[in-house]
Amino acid sequence: MTIQIMASSVNQAPVRQAFLPYNLPDIEQGEIDEVIDTLRSGWITTGPKTKEFERRFAGYVGARHAIAVNSCTGGLHVALAAAGIGLGDEVIVPTMTFCATANVAVHVGATPVIVDVEPDTLNIAPQSLEAAITPRTRAVMPVHLYGHPCDMDRIGEIARAHRLLVIEDAAHAVGAEWCDRRVGTLSSATVFSFYATKNLTTAEGGMITSDDDEYAEQMRIWVLHGISHDAWKRYSAEGSWYYEVCVPGFKYNLTDLQSALGLRQLARLEAMTLRRAELADMYRAGLCDLAEIELPAHRPNIRHAWHLYAIRLRLERLKINRAEFIERLKSEGIGTSVHFIPLHRQPYYRDRFGLQPQDFPVADAAYERLISLPLYTKMTAHDVEDVIEAVRRIVQRNRR
Repeated sequence: MTIQIMASSVNQAPVRQAFLPYNLPDIEQGEIDEVIDTLRSGWITTGPKTKEFERRFAGYVGARHAIAVNSCTGGLHVALAAAGIGLGDEVIVPTMTFCATANVAVHVGATPVIVDVEPDTLNIAPQSLEAAITPRTRAVMPVHLYGHPCDMDRIGEIARAHRLLVIEDAAHAVGAEWCDRRVGTLSSATVFSFYATKNLTTAEGGMITSDDDEYAEQMRIWVLHGISHDAWKRYSAEGSWYYEVCVPGFKYNLTDLQSALGLRQLARLEAMTLRRAELADMYRAGLCDLAEIELPAHRPNIRHAWHLYAIRLRLERLKINRAEFIERLKSEGIGTSVHFIPLHRQPYYRDRFGLQPQDFPVADAAYERLISLPLYTKMTAHDVEDVIEAVRRIVQRNRR
């Protein structure tokens, strides 16, 4: 779709009457019916619908195993614990991510080693990854930021050369592809998020995928108290009262209520992913001529999941800073966010590891300029036009 913004509309278009939220979940009647069916079934915690959700999700990404968890954070924690990563080990993570990516390394007693990112995608920079490897490095956790896949070929080469485990943080990347391969099949383990704002939601929840039979079995045990396989069946006719605790596991299981929602969302995921791409194209068409705005990267040979649409302001061309730009969008009735405040700027990581902004020149410079515009499937073309016109008005009034 082509968006045409005339100069007169930029000057005269009214502010939205109703505030446009930054994000809204896309829930239809099918999801509601599926949840009601689950409530009536009498099985509301982990059970048959969770197992069906795992089976269908594994089929969607093309993985041998899918393990439902309570969150992406829980899944990352499980993936590290099941691999035996702990005290004295190092786990390399990018600075441009949500804190959970690094927090889980701390939870298992390992040391997160935080590195800089690529200028265009803001994904982990392979050269920074390679430079950070020491004899204590056990794993790397690349983050597919905003839904744009990392350079998994180069990351895989580095990991194999140094015998490192690769655990992908795919919180933003359900439906994304790297060189015609779905994210979820590219490494030892991939962990997805189904939080309320994600492309596929179960309100709270996540999924681990893997093609490694032994590793997947260990992760499945760690998810539910460390109890032996198929412990969830012990209250069913085919289950047994007897169980064994094999490891000191976690309480990270997903419920059937959440999985019921996930099953219907998964059935709609391809259509929702295509819609996100359409919305992203509309933004590109409406903003690409503004020299004051840098649009999100989209490399060839990938499928972007478009979880977020994060623009970067060229502040040297504007008379206002990022905070002021956000406030002006708010006054125009447009909700926004910032993704993310980098790890090296967070007090815990900054102070514990002595991190300085100059150690992360790419991420630090990008952070000052980032704004995430609304992008979700319930948005209409008119909503997108309103955002575009608001951005253009603010740029026009504040360009140098």
